[in-house]
Amino acid sequence: MKHIIFGGDGFVGRHLAPKLLADGETVVVADIVKSDLPHYGKAKFVQCDVTDPAAVAAVAIAPDDMVYNLSAKMLSPIQVRAKRHDFFYPVNYHGTVNIIGAMDKAGAKNLVHFTTDMIYGHTVTYPMTEDHPVSPLGEYGQSKLDTEMLAAEWRKRGMNISLFRPRLIIGPGRLGILEKLFKLVDMNLPVPMIGSGKNPYQFISVFDCAQAARLAWKAGVPNEAYNLGSLNPPPVRTLLGNLVKHAGSRSLLVPTPGWAVKRTLDLLDLLNMPLMDPEQYLIADEMCVLDVSKGGRELGWVPQYRDEDMLIAAYDEYRAKKAGDNVGAHHVPAE
Repeated sequence: MKHIIFGGDGFVGRHLAPKLLADGETVVVADIVKSDLPHYGKAKFVQCDVTDPAAVAAVAIAPDDMVYNLSAKMLSPIQVRAKRHDFFYPVNYHGTVNIIGAMDKAGAKNLVHFTTDMIYGHTVTYPMTEDHPVSPLGEYGQSKLDTEMLAAEWRKRGMNISLFRPRLIIGPGRLGILEKLFKLVDMNLPVPMIGSGKNPYQFISVFDCAQAARLAWKAGVPNEAYNLGSLNPPPVRTLLGNLVKHAGSRSLLVPTPGWAVKRTLDLLDLLNMPLMDPEQYLIADEMCVLDVSKGGRELGWVPQYRDEDMLIAAYDEYRAKKAGDNVGAHHVPAE
């Protein structure tokens, strides 16, 4: 058996591949580009654009192979409204169609597939379990929800598909929208919060995501969905306050009327000058926290990294990058 990681040169994949190699497994990374990562001394690389069915078919999947789909377009860089569908769907949805189609043709049945917590939309029940109502607020979340519906159909045909719904994934090499925050802190400028800042904000470490994917394989690829997020996320005010203190900054945290900020961002979005994607700001002041206990019960997965530590580590990487240090040299978009 070999492990085929589509999008494996990306953020989660570059941490999953070494884990599988350490288990003594054969690993094939299928992606558009190949970085100079050390694990390529043992892993095989196959150039593959998942939007091209012929390229996916050329990866040569075997019946007993374990397949991971980590290929995705994220919410960074921000897209204007008219371009969002054509930006997200070719990779997120049609790429998944191509991968599952190639698996079916090869007789392969086991897939781990990453979607997003943004399929849930607005908070209805708190904390959010995996059976929370789904109602995406934009094209990114909808493209991922459509792949979950696709997975449901293929499960009926005999495939085993484990789905993961992560919160904002951060770790070495991923700054994304956080870079805007870090610039404000560095310049001692006020840091506006959408709302009071009393609601929690939850991250998930890239290392914890890679471990979840590995444990799904170890558990026999359950036909289930699993939330991925940190434990006990702190309030936004506490999270940002600790960052400002760590940075030695004089930035002040500024609460704002959430509804007014959202309507302003709506207007900018309508004028094709988006500062954030609606899927990010529309839930920014909600009690949007994932219940991750199902992964612990069924996979033995428990997140190891704290939100405060992850944000400070990301800030330190940002500072090192500004100083010219070769830290996190392989940068990839943030969700």
